[in-house]
Amino acid sequence: MRASIIVFPATNREKDAAMALRRASGKEPTLVWHQETTLPPSDLVVLPGGFAHGAYLRCGAMAARSPIMEAVRTHAEAGGAIIGICNGFQVLTESGLLPGALIRNDQLKFICRPVSIRVETAESDFTRAYEAGSTVTFPVAHGEGNYVCDDETLTALENENRVAFRYVTAQGATSAEGNITGSRNNIAGILSKTRRILGLMPHPRLSGRTSQQDWTQMDMRRSVDC
Repeated sequence: MRASIIVFPATNREKDAAMALRRASGKEPTLVWHQETTLPPSDLVVLPGGFAHGAYLRCGAMAARSPIMEAVRTHAEAGGAIIGICNGFQVLTESGLLPGALIRNDQLKFICRPVSIRVETAESDFTRAYEAGSTVTFPVAHGEGNYVCDDETLTALENENRVAFRYVTAQGATSAEGNITGSRNNIAGILSKTRRILGLMPHPRLSGRTSQQDWTQMDMRRSVDC
């Protein structure tokens, strides 16, 4: 699998993404600076986490207008796979490659800890290794992870089985308690109409790299009004 990782100013998760891709495919991914206008031959394009352009204006808004994003759109139109994680998800919504938007968490605080996520569909290249309805634990690290959209978009996402991941309790229940960001319908990740583009807020590639104590300490340092 040939993969390209898009790097914006203040992106800070590209090395984690590269390590995960090397382990998964045995091949070295290509880091692509945001001012480039073309992509190398790629099966997968990754928009990693971080704070692209310092997260000024709206998170992902400036990155969505970077020169490389035209090549990313062309890649999508040709049927190429794209995954946006955390800030990458924000860039995908700002660029129009995925519907909706990510806004401030409803408690207006940065959340940085492992959370329970339910896999809603196995019908995509990104989720086919899971069983639909299974619960996994992924870390989150974001202040703007509250997914919002209009009613028409929400109905389409649900009816077309395009909600990929949902925030749940440790027991796997969909409830306000498990909805850490306030997202509509507990949404943590969605698929495009083609099912070739995935945006999700949790960081699956970081799962298991740090202990519960490490994440708790990080949460204490970052859980402030931003």
